[in-house]
Amino acid sequence: MVSPRTFRMPVSIFGHGSSDNAGAELKALGAKKVFIVTDEVLWKMGTLTKIAASLNAEKLEFQVFDKLPTEPTVEFVEEGIRLLKESGCNIILAVGGGTPIDTAKAISVMARNPGKIQDYIGANKIPGPGLPLVAIPATAGTGSEVTIFTIITNTKTSVKMLISSPYLMPTLAIVDPLLTVSMPLGLTAATGLDALTHAIEAYVSRKAQPMTDILSLSAMRLLSANLPLAWADGKNLEAREKTMLGSYQAGLAFGNASVALVHGMSRPIGACFHVAHGMSNAVLLGPVMEFSLSGNPGRYAEIAAAIGENVAGLDDMAAAEAGARAVRRLIKYLEIPRLRDLGIEKTRFFELMPEMIDAAIASGSPDNNPRIATREEMAGIYRQAY
Repeated sequence: MVSPRTFRMPVSIFGHGSSDNAGAELKALGAKKVFIVTDEVLWKMGTLTKIAASLNAEKLEFQVFDKLPTEPTVEFVEEGIRLLKESGCNIILAVGGGTPIDTAKAISVMARNPGKIQDYIGANKIPGPGLPLVAIPATAGTGSEVTIFTIITNTKTSVKMLISSPYLMPTLAIVDPLLTVSMPLGLTAATGLDALTHAIEAYVSRKAQPMTDILSLSAMRLLSANLPLAWADGKNLEAREKTMLGSYQAGLAFGNASVALVHGMSRPIGACFHVAHGMSNAVLLGPVMEFSLSGNPGRYAEIAAAIGENVAGLDDMAAAEAGARAVRRLIKYLEIPRLRDLGIEKTRFFELMPEMIDAAIASGSPDNNPRIATREEMAGIYRQAY
């Protein structure tokens, strides 16, 4: 018997070249002047050339905000709000990975709500809707274009603030696989494993539901088969498309089933050591998965089958372990480093570990995990990842 559950998603357009029509879609939403939140590198690479041309074709003025850090911060949200209000824009367009999209979400709601973004940490505290927001992901991994979450770093406290509200859901998601063709190998690997983490954690989450199960399993099949191909040959359009579709499905899955221990423990790494979100998830996925198997062997056995392991004749625990080994092999193939290889100094890492564990627990994400970790067990996982 399935208890009543809400499933949320924005209107979405998926397909090659879909971003070329961004101008028409924005105009249909009533755009007069567009506030573009993006990454300076994407702008310089020409990723937005056709998007900007589509705005020009519709005679839409736009203001660009592209001076963003690696991870979204309170300071950059506040700067974005100031520029937005000065510009007179009435709609926001976010193009890029998680940083531009999460920043744009925060700017959108704070343009029409009182206080500061840090006033709304937690769930359902934002009192009203923000400006219309169109999100166009340029990486296959974030999933933020279809979720009600944003994660903003408070640099004064070194805490990544998890904020959730239906008002953070983009008005429209335009998902164009062609935008990922120019992604570097390292970014392809980290964001792809971020998407796989979304799918796995949504499937084993204590908040999983039938709709998210379908999406999670499909995402795992797509990502496990196509991420290695996209990484080996970035110009492989079929692999790029299927990896992007897997990321999109995984976003819908975790957007409704939430995430678990990997995300809870990865956010403090990003906040304390400025490691990109996808990379910190990729580093933690293996050890967290191995720790969690006993919490729900049946679900992890199904994950093993979804990612292509032959589990015929194996009991659930043996199949689950085979799946964890397969994920480890994929992480190794994609050349994901350990934390020590990312320039994180050992003494400092271990000094901050109690603080990171506090932040992980406070986020609530570890409570969704099939096996609940103690502080000591979290410390062991951090040591293993280092």
